[in-house]
Amino acid sequence: MPMTPAQRETLEDVTAFIYREARLQDEHRYDDWEALWTDDGVYWVPANGEGGDPEQVMSIIYDNRSRIALRIRQLKTGRRFSQTPPSRLRRLVSNVEVLEDDGHELHAGCNVMIFETQTRGDVLWAARTEYRLRRVDGGLRMARKTVRLVNNAEPLYSMAFLI
Repeated sequence: MPMTPAQRETLEDVTAFIYREARLQDEHRYDDWEALWTDDGVYWVPANGEGGDPEQVMSIIYDNRSRIALRIRQLKTGRRFSQTPPSRLRRLVSNVEVLEDDGHELHAGCNVMIFETQTRGDVLWAARTEYRLRRVDGGLRMARKTVRLVNNAEPLYSMAFLI
């Protein structure tokens, strides 16, 4: 079924938001990245498959807004030795979809490949990322970001950067 002009515009806005978020992460512009979050934002990277309830099962990352800010402050201290020097990163984003739009909050998803190079070597991360985006002051903000790594059931390298 063809998209309406409004649906096409929403998809373009969501795609631009996701591309910008990826660029900010790749460039380690974490203050700007943090500004993309709502005050009640939740950042979740499940472990062991699809994850289940993050309050009940182990997660790689399960951060509320306060913990997101703390993680960024830690990265900026220069004492995160797994990020000295910082990883060089590039994200490729594809298959962006708006899955649901209730007028206030959008559920969107995309596929992501992240290339990381670090003194320990090169790592390729692959994931399905889902977003709950809210329209705030004329722009989009992340209320929830879920990153389902393809290999999240396997032992993982240090992930000291924000995935």
